Amino acid sequence: MTERTLGEWLAYLEQLHPSAIDMGLERSQQVASRMGLGKPAPRVITVTGTNGKGSTCAFVASLLRMQGLKVGVYNSPHLLRYNERVQIDGVEATDAELCQAFTAVEAGRGDTSLTYFEMGTLAAFWLFQQSALDAVVLEVGLGGRLDTVNVVDADMALVTSIGVDHADYLGDTRESVAYEKAGIFRQGAPALCGDLNPPQPLLDKARELNCPFFLRGRDFDLGITDHNWQWRGVDAQGRAVELRDLPLLDLPMENAALALQAYLLLDLPWADAQIVQALQATRVVGRLDRRQFDWQGKRLNLLLDVGHNPHAAEYLARRLASRPPAGKRLAVFGLLADKDLDGVIDELNASVEHWAVAPLDSPRARPVADLQGALQQRGASVTSYDSVAAALEGQCALATSDDEILLFGSFYCVAEALEWLARRSTEEAANGIAG
Repeated sequence: MTERTLGEWLAYLEQLHPSAIDMGLERSQQVASRMGLGKPAPRVITVTGTNGKGSTCAFVASLLRMQGLKVGVYNSPHLLRYNERVQIDGVEATDAELCQAFTAVEAGRGDTSLTYFEMGTLAAFWLFQQSALDAVVLEVGLGGRLDTVNVVDADMALVTSIGVDHADYLGDTRESVAYEKAGIFRQGAPALCGDLNPPQPLLDKARELNCPFFLRGRDFDLGITDHNWQWRGVDAQGRAVELRDLPLLDLPMENAALALQAYLLLDLPWADAQIVQALQATRVVGRLDRRQFDWQGKRLNLLLDVGHNPHAAEYLARRLASRPPAGKRLAVFGLLADKDLDGVIDELNASVEHWAVAPLDSPRARPVADLQGALQQRGASVTSYDSVAAALEGQCALATSDDEILLFGSFYCVAEALEWLARRSTEEAANGIAG
């Protein structure tokens, strides 16, 4: 049989199981056991939360790699390439490595049907196990208790924030969401929470499992000024540790604070200068991601963010207010149909002078008429377009070099913008060579 390419594997995975999402651990546990997949590294850190998982994972991995540790990171979803989901020592897995991993899972699953996400997660675990890692950082895909990532017993569990999202699967209250996310806690293992108001089920689970529990606002915290930020936390022996006059970061410093507390509990070397360097070097594509590019003789400013629920929008609005552009702020916006449209735009409407809305390249996309109607009801200035690329170009035509174009609302939205930027870069390079 001819070996499959990565694209062929992904197409195969999409039709392997009757439903795209099928919560539960039984199938994954059976296959993991059959494959001999145990703990993928001596240190395993699992990260869940409504928002902030990706940047928290990136901060933790950066701090660990600063010590020369070989670290694996598993994230989802991806923006442009599936390879983004699996990183080994800071490098994305190659097509060949992923194909080899999928082949191993396919052989191990027998007649057990697995979803796309289950296959991908087990493939990542298999790759990590082959790579002789010192640590892995695992981002939970959905919820926690029944997410495939939870087949691994982590040494430490992090909860970034708790809001209502994916209500069909996690329930429509913060309490029901907290119950699902607390499912990643393990008996006696440290559990950390970055939410200032954790719902009771999270606290109950930590107490039930006798987890050393570290809560932002009590055990660790941060303070942010216009020019710097400060952090305080406690080590495993309960001793206070502080960092002062830290340079401001583009990524959420609340998530950096959670990552710092996690790192402190791992009893690794602590050198202030190294820690600052690791935090500043951390980048996550599509999250508070600032870019500049040339457009018809103008140097334009673009801010990309995958925020797509009210909790993320509220945070984004606060960050926008702290860093206003010299001119006006223009938005490009698209959203999936299962997201809280009113909740998102209520948080950000006051920050934006003119909106450009577009459908997303997904059968789950919210109709553009819904986006336009909701904004017009709030008195917003809005223009609709046939695609995110067209909407972005429309805002580029209006923008000056003092303005900021905010593009947000979905991974699909940011992915299309990144593809647009890549095409422009390729075209400019070709024109330069031709010239």
